[in-house]
Amino acid sequence: MKERPVRPQYFADIRRQLALLRSSFSPDGRPIIGLVPTMGDLHAGHAALMERARAECDTVVVSIFVNPIQFDRRDDYEAYAIDLEKDVDFCATLGVDFVFAPSAQEMYPEPPSTFVEVAGFSAHLCGKFRPGHFRGVTTVVAKLFNIIAPDKAYFGEKDAQQLAVVERMVADLNMPVEIIAVPTVREPDGLALSSRNKRLTPQERAIAPALYGALEIGADCIRQGCTSATQVRRAALAHLRRHPELRVEYLEVVDASSMTPVETIGGPVCIATAAWLGAVRLIDNVLIDNIGT
Repeated sequence: MKERPVRPQYFADIRRQLALLRSSFSPDGRPIIGLVPTMGDLHAGHAALMERARAECDTVVVSIFVNPIQFDRRDDYEAYAIDLEKDVDFCATLGVDFVFAPSAQEMYPEPPSTFVEVAGFSAHLCGKFRPGHFRGVTTVVAKLFNIIAPDKAYFGEKDAQQLAVVERMVADLNMPVEIIAVPTVREPDGLALSSRNKRLTPQERAIAPALYGALEIGADCIRQGCTSATQVRRAALAHLRRHPELRVEYLEVVDASSMTPVETIGGPVCIATAAWLGAVRLIDNVLIDNIGT
């Protein structure tokens, strides 16, 4: 195992550490700093983000913070338990240099009055069913960018809408950070890795891959030339009806850039879905950019 990452407790500490690091480089060069924002409970999906950051950056910072203002349900927030020492050990195996794990009190010493919100992009899909969620996401990501000042930040394609929202925030606000999208990591049966998967019962875990199966059916329709979003949805939902335990919240065909629903498929699209399985909410998506091939 690599030496354990430095773990500054307060944002003044991480800023000071990174300032010292930057000053240690010659005037002709500067370290490339990569940030992997997480909420802890780390798994192989997070590892893919860290590995990509390690390959591309001089210094890798992983933030671990369960952000209270992005949860629309208090019970969901309280159920998000993490083992910080275990997560720090996990980061060490991936060569992470710094783990920044602030408390909620550190990040929000007072109830916030200032928020960052990306209009339009967060109105559909998860944004429709989780009011305020993406406002909480973009606000905390903006805070982390201000604290760490990374050159690159790494996000998983599994959270496609989150990725699109963050990309638009960075573009609109001229933030000097490059957003790197990392492909979804899946179990052998197709289930997208998620910290929530461990909450599934064995019976629910056996059913969960049907979500990805439905998305692949929809994707195959598009690859075979179907341009009707309605027909794609109908084919995917027919598969899910074979598994009534999955309570579908939404299944939509959306523009891959704006995350807005489309009726006619003429360019890159994302088929995105969310469904409840027992008490666990699962999300997944597939991107189709090779239309008609």
